[in-house]
Amino acid sequence: MNTLFVGLTIVVLLLMLVFIGRVIVGPTIFDRVVALNGVGTIFPLLLILIGLDYGRADMFIDLALALFLLNLFTTLLVARYVRFKAEL
Repeated sequence: MNTLFVGLTIVVLLLMLVFIGRVIVGPTIFDRVVALNGVGTIFPLLLILIGLDYGRADMFIDLALALFLLNLFTTLLVARYVRFKAEL
């Protein structure tokens, strides 16, 4: 079962690298915000996989939920800031 978690972790890390590349190269601010939201969504999934591998999923799921909520509110705040900045 350990190889399953390692394989899934590698796949998730590769997916995260794709999003990080979009954050760096993104032609518009909206592409970067969406990619950063993707990174913020994938990182807690990575934490859950690590927690399952270590056998301490309860602790890592709590951290992942906190990061999911932080990601949601941060994305909403950045979107609101960009919207009001565009109206000025």
